[in-house]
Amino acid sequence: MRALLMGPVFLIASCLAAAAQIADPTVTINDKFVERIDIGISTNEIAIASDFSGADITVFGAIDRADELLLATFAYDVVVSLEGPRLPTTVRRKERVAGIWVNRHSISFSPVPASYSMSSTRPLGNITNMMELASRDIGIDNIRLVPTGHIGDGSRLTEFRDALRRIKQIGGLYQRDPTGVQFISKALFKASVRLPANIPVGEHQVRAVLYKNGEFVMEKVIPLRVVKTGLEQFIFNLAHVHSFFYGLIAVMIAVVTGWLGSVIFRKD
Repeated sequence: MRALLMGPVFLIASCLAAAAQIADPTVTINDKFVERIDIGISTNEIAIASDFSGADITVFGAIDRADELLLATFAYDVVVSLEGPRLPTTVRRKERVAGIWVNRHSISFSPVPASYSMSSTRPLGNITNMMELASRDIGIDNIRLVPTGHIGDGSRLTEFRDALRRIKQIGGLYQRDPTGVQFISKALFKASVRLPANIPVGEHQVRAVLYKNGEFVMEKVIPLRVVKTGLEQFIFNLAHVHSFFYGLIAVMIAVVTGWLGSVIFRKD
């Protein structure tokens, strides 16, 4: 009787395990392969102060069930990225009208990563094809930029997309290192991703993608929270959570400052 029951119980357990794996939004697996990837960071929260000038985060990872021969022939590739919170973004183009520079055209995009830092074992073009990279938003050039609202005839769309990427890169928010992932032993690797000085606060994602001979194997995502500390955190919370009181205090400070200025520099 026990033998008869073991079959259904094992089947149910297997189905539950598979369902749990599918339900986990932080893991995507290609069942064609047996290899698995895991990553970790020393902390899940980064506290920054007013003197923060940027930092590097080291991500450690391992490839489980890796084929040693394929490891020796560099058949495995890993792409690690640090993606900031997704925010709606608008790009505006200034033009000179009657001697005055004004915003003539603009295009808004659906939420895109506010920051993006990527490292890989080698240049993306040598890892897999561009269609695969684009389907998974891997790489600065493959971040999906979907316009919202009125865009006219769409003739300027490519120009505005390129401008958004260029502005982010100039500001240090979008960065890439094509050789930033290094294997430190047979199946262990480390990657360095950059936190820019102007990194946005909020929920970030550390994302690792494993490829085998150019084919997708697995993707793993872990959260990383960036917060302000001290006076900066107090002011940030006041401005975003209690905006009415923040505005009221700002007006009061302006009034008092103006009154003190008139008293100090008053001519008798």
